[in-house]
Amino acid sequence: MSTTIILPEWLITSALQKPRRGWGIRIVDDKIDDIAPNEELLFRYPREQAWIAPGQILAPGFVNSHIHIYGVLAHGIPLVKAPSGFWPFLEDFWWPLVENRLDHEMIRATTELRCAQLLKSGVTSFFNITEAPNALPGCLESQAEVVRKCGLRGVLTFEACERVSQENGQLGLKENADFVDACKRRNDLVTGAISIHTTFTCSKDFIRQANQIAGERNVLLHAHVSEGTYEPDFALKTFGMRTMHYYQELGITSPDFLASQCVQLDPSEVDLIAQAGVRVSHMPLSNCEVGGGIAPIPQLVEAGATVGLGSDGYIDDFFEVMRGAFLIHKANQLSPLVMPAHIVWHMATEGGAQAIGLKHVGKIEKGWQADLQLIDGNLPTPLESHNLYDQLLLYRTEKNVQAVWVAGKLLVEKGEVIGADWEKIFEDTRAAARRLWDKARK
Repeated sequence: MSTTIILPEWLITSALQKPRRGWGIRIVDDKIDDIAPNEELLFRYPREQAWIAPGQILAPGFVNSHIHIYGVLAHGIPLVKAPSGFWPFLEDFWWPLVENRLDHEMIRATTELRCAQLLKSGVTSFFNITEAPNALPGCLESQAEVVRKCGLRGVLTFEACERVSQENGQLGLKENADFVDACKRRNDLVTGAISIHTTFTCSKDFIRQANQIAGERNVLLHAHVSEGTYEPDFALKTFGMRTMHYYQELGITSPDFLASQCVQLDPSEVDLIAQAGVRVSHMPLSNCEVGGGIAPIPQLVEAGATVGLGSDGYIDDFFEVMRGAFLIHKANQLSPLVMPAHIVWHMATEGGAQAIGLKHVGKIEKGWQADLQLIDGNLPTPLESHNLYDQLLLYRTEKNVQAVWVAGKLLVEKGEVIGADWEKIFEDTRAAARRLWDKARK
């Protein structure tokens, strides 16, 4: 049995509760065993070594509910011309120049980089989507080896679709199904789900097949939903109804469905999502980058939907992602009262865990997983219970994350990822990018 006592200045148990000053926790193995005032913990466990963290805030680790790990290879890629909209972004850039050219080596290199970067940003769990039609089979298991080595809690999926061919779509579904089965046999921190792309790259029979495979394995079915205007326009023209209503007609809308993006929704789709219990992942910054729009997240939250927060692999400093969710909707709704800081924190922690199907993750509570981060609270003005969520959200970055634990194991200490060879990680990623870019120039 291993134990750790952590004594911070502030403790965030749940973003839906007020932070507690002078409270800490005791970890036993991979779980939170005790929560009490710091003095009581010292009294109860006098022989145990304590991690004393003055001026620091102990909080649940962040949950990145949507990331494309390989996307880093597209940063700075040479282009003849920039995409002029969402569809050209996919058809002229993302599919031919990035996803179609990925191989196992590229995926592994970017996974090691991203895992280290996620840890440095306080992220302890993530939901990753890989679309690499020419890297089948085996790309998920290859990636999982790296994630397990790095120690994060990851849900890995392959974004199956029929845009290349029906045969390739079936390979993608098999990749997901085989990986889910293998993860259940291993029973560690890496799990799987079934992922498809969209209604415009997947036939109705393919979508129903994917849903059946997910149901048989009791895992989530994930899809991108209405990231821009293209998909709802396509759905109206092709099916005579909007995207979420089409999924409802197919029997997909349920708590077992994770709908990512959800930018271009109408009010009826917001109500459908909330009433059916569909889970949502919100990517505020990447929605801006691709010109997709601003998702109706305040309306979804108000309606009672489960909403997590993701980076999409665009900007992965999770404090930046939270700031995006905190600020963008205020401007869009013309109200500073929209998306208060504690709601954004909830989306980044417990809400994100709920969105991607993780149990006992995202909250500091007895018996829950010890997925934690310590954040430096050295700010120009005092931290108080009424301002702590706002202050940390607005004025902290990944550079202020001092320590990170996943399942009770220390992975970041003094702001550094333990065992990370950044020089080699960068060298491997740059080599992978050069190979991808050389293909893009041809």
